Amino acid sequence: MNKTVYKLRPSDYWRIGEHENWFADMAAKGFHLKKMGLQFVKFVKGEPKEMRYRIDVSIEKKITPEQIQMYAESGWDYVTSNKYFHVFSSPVERNAAELHTDPAEQSYTLKELDKKLALNAGFVAIAMILIISMLSSLWFLDGTPIFVLVDGMAIQQTILAIFLGYSAYTSLQAAISIRALRKDLINGIPIDHHAPWKKHYRLNSIIAFLFTVVVGLSAIIPFIQLVKSDTKTLPEASLDLPFVRLADVEQNPALVRDEPYMIDDVDWGNRYTYYWSPFAPIQYETDENGVVPGRMWEDGSGEYSPSMHTRVFKLSIPSMADHLISDLIKRYKYESRDEDFVKTKHPTFDLLIVHEEEAMREVFASKGKAVIHVRYYGYADINAIIENIENKIELIHE
Repeated sequence: MNKTVYKLRPSDYWRIGEHENWFADMAAKGFHLKKMGLQFVKFVKGEPKEMRYRIDVSIEKKITPEQIQMYAESGWDYVTSNKYFHVFSSPVERNAAELHTDPAEQSYTLKELDKKLALNAGFVAIAMILIISMLSSLWFLDGTPIFVLVDGMAIQQTILAIFLGYSAYTSLQAAISIRALRKDLINGIPIDHHAPWKKHYRLNSIIAFLFTVVVGLSAIIPFIQLVKSDTKTLPEASLDLPFVRLADVEQNPALVRDEPYMIDDVDWGNRYTYYWSPFAPIQYETDENGVVPGRMWEDGSGEYSPSMHTRVFKLSIPSMADHLISDLIKRYKYESRDEDFVKTKHPTFDLLIVHEEEAMREVFASKGKAVIHVRYYGYADINAIIENIENKIELIHE
């Protein structure tokens, strides 16, 4: 039984002369063309043989039996087809006449394909403009691209957009190349059946490898994110985890947990969520709400009910820390002014920024790879928050 071998195509499908020359070179090594696919070509291993190959173009994806018979009578045997490209072969010793002897006449075989590829390219270009617009809004609409990158939710969409972008590029290139080939044929310049293919083969191999990696990442990253993400109810006791707890800041034994808000067995008013992304493999987000019975807010609005929201990141690249804090401020400042966020010197932190408004205290801190953001509502001193962050950041800063 003859051995079947698959090889990567040397170049894009519209490079007709390069494919014809490659098929002939492979036959001389004993690999005879059997079938063409989008990226790979199937060969059957046999005896080396001097062969000629020609690719005929048709707007129809299937070639008619009458055309196959007509070419066979001229010494050309039908081999296979891929899309609009039909391959014929002939042994060198048969000395068969060329399928097309008049380049200008051959150009008419490309006329309908030229129109079709141009139309496809137009649709693809419009689709890419829409995709780029949507992706740009995802990354830049609120001016926090580093946060979007670190959060990791847009990575898969970006990888997919890169893949679609390259597909759009190849569609445009196909339309341009087929039109240029048709013009050459009209001007009497025939297809070079011995066009060199090795340069494009190396390039195509690199691109194929990169796209294998891209497609692999687009499949693997969401799976890892799913496996390494979960939301749980915060236990009453303090955990040995790198986020600040409300009770540690309040330091009030009368503090109790607020009425639970249960969804899927999780108290979302007192929960912690952990995430993973390539640029921040350790992430936590928490919400915690408490109440001190018998104590009132100073404005008389109701029972004193302090709360806290935190974000914690351990970054893969430490130099992203300052930019991430800048994006977190943009994301959470709401109606506050930039000057309300005050940079403060501290011996422990690389960067410390505080923000106070009435009963709200907010702290942004970084050290090494670690970034912690705490947004607290209550009457505890802001130094209590900073001291707790100082303790917690030691768990993840390296």
